[in-house]
Amino acid sequence: MDTILSDKADGPKYLALAQGLRDRIARGDLAEGAQLPPVRDLAWEAKVTPGTVARAYRILTQEGLLEATVGRGTFVAARTPRLGPPPPTEAEADFRPVAGRLDLRSPSLPEVGQVAALGDSLRRVSMKVDAQWLGYVTQSGEAALRAQVVDWLGARVLGPVSAHDVVLTHGGQSAVTLILQCVLRGDRPVMLIEDLCYPGFRYAGRLARAEVHGVALDEQGIRPDALEAACRRHMPQVLCLTPDAQNPTTGRMGQERRRQIVSIAERYNLQIIEDECYTPRDHDVPTLRAMAPGRVWYVGSLSKTVSAALRFGYVLCPSGMGPAGQLAAQQAYFALSQPVAALCLDLFQSGAAAEIRARVLEDFTKRSQMAANILGSHDIAWQPGLPFVWLNLPQGWRSSTFARRAEEAGMLLRPSDHYVMVNGHAPNAVRMALAGDVSLKRLEGGLRDLAGLLAAPPADMAV
Repeated sequence: MDTILSDKADGPKYLALAQGLRDRIARGDLAEGAQLPPVRDLAWEAKVTPGTVARAYRILTQEGLLEATVGRGTFVAARTPRLGPPPPTEAEADFRPVAGRLDLRSPSLPEVGQVAALGDSLRRVSMKVDAQWLGYVTQSGEAALRAQVVDWLGARVLGPVSAHDVVLTHGGQSAVTLILQCVLRGDRPVMLIEDLCYPGFRYAGRLARAEVHGVALDEQGIRPDALEAACRRHMPQVLCLTPDAQNPTTGRMGQERRRQIVSIAERYNLQIIEDECYTPRDHDVPTLRAMAPGRVWYVGSLSKTVSAALRFGYVLCPSGMGPAGQLAAQQAYFALSQPVAALCLDLFQSGAAAEIRARVLEDFTKRSQMAANILGSHDIAWQPGLPFVWLNLPQGWRSSTFARRAEEAGMLLRPSDHYVMVNGHAPNAVRMALAGDVSLKRLEGGLRDLAGLLAAPPADMAV
């Protein structure tokens, strides 16, 4: 693979590498079905970073020239286009557990009583099973559960809300997909996301056949000037963002910034998906939905605060749009399965869900404060109660190199590449989840190891 970098592409090396691979595929040097080298092997041969190779592979996968299969590798795609949305690349696919490593890639909940609470709830629910569990579920049977969701959100400033505005979904990702079915129109719909954001937004956009564009951020989230420019250029239909606990940067949008975003959305008739699956402790700033109840779809779930295994989420639809959201859910899956709905209703009504949420937030507050204390001499962003922190790396480190060195030391992180668009700018930063499934002592040891690693950047940054 020598001289694989094309001299026809201006700009970063990953674009030159992508063009070089395009040229080889076009000439037939890389035949249909040919397997490409693993990311690290090609990085070594081409004298670039693994992140450069991963981004080039991702570009060509989204263009349909390559196919990536987790566990098998990356291959030249078949000439006949496959049906369905483009598959995620190996770098984007869900990470599998790695034995013996401290896994800081995806947040995991601490066990603070969920097992006992779920067992108690299941026993109570089992006593209520009757013949109605034999038929198809309907949304008319979800009225009590929708009312409990409104109570669950009672501490937040949401504007006018009733149970009629609520749609129940199979988790937060299911909620985003459902909303896109309601709001996207035309052959080439356009959605906007944050330049650095939760990858699930991109996946949902692909599934909806949407053209997805990133919008530049600052410390408060999406920049109003960048949003207005994107609206003028792309004529989008929907904007996805996380104003209270931006994932991955942990940033929080101030009240004035929220007003600016809502004002732009109103001028360009833009629908907004407000993702609040990660929730900090305080709720003093009004939500976007409170400021624009007629155009904001508010998404949440129990996955980050009670149990990810429940696959329970919800949407607060814009005022008057509840029936449309419920109709979309009915056409997609009728309603939640009877066992899940009954279990979640019992968790709410018994108070167990609220107690677990409080304990989880308390645990993650301890973990985030620990991370801030140990890594505080570096540029770290965090919020009390959030299960992850964002670390801007000191001079001498690149995110892919740091993640590789951390892996060699027994810790798994997510470099910034995971959160950017194909052509977006990936800062030298990493997101670290706070591993609720390991002890505080083990997490502390891992964080101290990372602090030592940060203090010793590699002398040679050419590879």
